[in-house]
Amino acid sequence: MNTQAVVIERPEHLQLARLHLPPAEPEDVVVEVEWSGISTGTERLIWTGRMPMFPGMGYPLVPGYEAVGRVIEVGSASDVRLGQRVFVPGARCFGEVRGLFGASASRLVVPGQRVVPVADALGADAVLIALAATAYHSVSGGGTGVAHTPPDLIVGHGVLGRLLARLNVAAGYTDFTVWETQAARQSGAEGYRVIAPEDDPRRDYRAIYDVSGDAGLLDTLVARLSPGGEVVLAGFYAAPLTLSFPPAFMREARIRVAAEWKRPDLLAVQQLLQDGRLDLRGLITHQERAEHAGSAYQQAFADAGCLKMVLDWRHAS
Repeated sequence: MNTQAVVIERPEHLQLARLHLPPAEPEDVVVEVEWSGISTGTERLIWTGRMPMFPGMGYPLVPGYEAVGRVIEVGSASDVRLGQRVFVPGARCFGEVRGLFGASASRLVVPGQRVVPVADALGADAVLIALAATAYHSVSGGGTGVAHTPPDLIVGHGVLGRLLARLNVAAGYTDFTVWETQAARQSGAEGYRVIAPEDDPRRDYRAIYDVSGDAGLLDTLVARLSPGGEVVLAGFYAAPLTLSFPPAFMREARIRVAAEWKRPDLLAVQQLLQDGRLDLRGLITHQERAEHAGSAYQQAFADAGCLKMVLDWRHAS
């Protein structure tokens, strides 16, 4: 069994390659992928060669952690339903080619326990479930303890920032602000306001959630905190973060790192979608057929108007 996969051979060089897949084990399912998303966070770092050393990192690799497709084969020990549409957060089924995170392919072999059923009505929007779960995790902590203070300032109005803002609104929080420096991304807010940082005089935020991935912002954000306030680093940062200690000391600032989502976050987002409290529509701005992956990757990372690029695998041979 083979698959067509995006393979990043080295920074800024990719090809669509035919790779051999292993036979499915009893616990596995085989998924025929319909759509996969291109991440402008970790995947951009892989593309540019700026990804820090990370488990599984190395070239060549199959990127991606946002795939949606149909189950076409079910192992004897799996309880996944044949024909079900599922979300796949990545795969490692490509032999000597690394999978980090291995979802950008036409067909995947994955353990059945890793996939999550999704509603047919979501269509391509279902690729956003991982980002929604990442946003949810930054507040919930994966269900491991008491939920954190929700953001009253979100830094960045890309897809992750918009999802975090939508989760705020879904929870009944509307008195918050979003910063965005690029004019092309300041529109699209529903139930909250988006402004440029220089237009915001406020310096008493309780919880600032940074989803920009800008490693040089920490001192700026600390300066906007109220005493005892918290900065949450919810993006992914390639460069070292630095902190001027006296301002943080004067505010007794707290700094927290929010890591990737856990399964409870994914299930919570799934429930919010089923209840109609969270809407994923309007966040995918561009789609390309999988055979145009090279130009799709370039546009995803260079075009400020491209919030989310999705590859369409439905015609891949």
